[in-house]
Amino acid sequence: MTAKRLIITGRVQGVGFRDWMVSRAQALGVSGWVRNRRDGTIEAVVDGETAAVEELLRACRRGPRLAEVDAIDEDLDEPLDQPGFRKLPTA
Repeated sequence: MTAKRLIITGRVQGVGFRDWMVSRAQALGVSGWVRNRRDGTIEAVVDGETAAVEELLRACRRGPRLAEVDAIDEDLDEPLDQPGFRKLPTA
């Protein structure tokens, strides 16, 4: 199991990134959340089987069709105690 906190930079807001990520995470069985940040980045916590988390990270490097991902900063995080993947309000 792996839990990571991500900060995704680039043209990632206003392109459907959060909804896309919720869909991808759910398909992979990854738990966590995703939200916009006021600085124009996206923050997410992803938790699940290591292979599924890594697959989601690979997908996030491309993002949805209209996104332009410049970088993803990732740090290890504490495992979540809630199943499922959801979209949170902007922070």
